[in-house]
Amino acid sequence: MISIQIEDTYTNVAVLGEFTLADIRELEEHALYQMRVHGSANLLIDLRDMLGYTLDVAWEELKFTRSHAREFGRVAVVTDNQWLAWIAWLESLFTDAEIEVFANYDEALAWVQAAGAGSDGAPVEKA
Repeated sequence: MISIQIEDTYTNVAVLGEFTLADIRELEEHALYQMRVHGSANLLIDLRDMLGYTLDVAWEELKFTRSHAREFGRVAVVTDNQWLAWIAWLESLFTDAEIEVFANYDEALAWVQAAGAGSDGAPVEKA
């Protein structure tokens, strides 16, 4: 199951239990919307409660990431699982996105929010 919240400058995603093909496709739709509206997608992905995923999810995610490699801004991944951290690092090889892995949710949130803020903390509009 997936929970998605659209914020002004990023999309907040939490995976609960099994990460399914339907979940990844829902996430892709939200990322595409953010890419159209803002020019790039900033994501906060919380995987702390994810129990697993299937090979078709991994394949779909890789295809989507490669086809939109230049359309991601910041991607914050929250996990304490070293395997998922390694996968996030591997994903960074296929995209121009800034991908960071965090054990602390609040640190990840601050980092991804900073992507859309100017020096005064106000959101920055992209052309």
